Amino acid sequence: MKFLLYFSDFIVPFTMFYIVVYGFFNRTDVYESFLKGVKEGFQIVIEIAPTMIALLVSIGIFRASGALDSFSELLAPAGKLLHIPVEVIPVFIVRIFSSSAAVSFVLDIFKEYGPDSRLGMIVSIMMSCTETVIYTITIYYMSVNIKKTRWTLPGAMFATIAGAVASVAITELIM
Repeated sequence: MKFLLYFSDFIVPFTMFYIVVYGFFNRTDVYESFLKGVKEGFQIVIEIAPTMIALLVSIGIFRASGALDSFSELLAPAGKLLHIPVEVIPVFIVRIFSSSAAVSFVLDIFKEYGPDSRLGMIVSIMMSCTETVIYTITIYYMSVNIKKTRWTLPGAMFATIAGAVASVAITELIM
């Protein structure tokens, strides 16, 4: 285990050193290439910022209006079928759109039930077994100007549902 700790401390500086040495031997201006990459990255951030802001504001409105609670109750029968507790459904729904918003729901569950409770374990595992599908598709596809997601959304949603079900199953195994 200590080897992995030393290796992880070593790998980032080694990678940076390797890039500089590689650029030196290939007679590449590494600093200029770095600046060019930063400029391109900053341009992408400027292009996707309105989408990110709109997504975060809409999640806030969805939660504040009570629509999230109503939608959670609507999905409760499907949650029971998949053995997903009703209290976890809002975390699952919000996680599809925003990781940071889902963390606030997780903290609410931690406060009410405790992090070592069954629900606390489920949401903890769920956060690592699921993805922010809409956010990821929006950011990645928008940055490369892809308009049609084809099978990305259905596949990602299937994987996210599988992750939620897996989080319940894993919790049942370890508790």
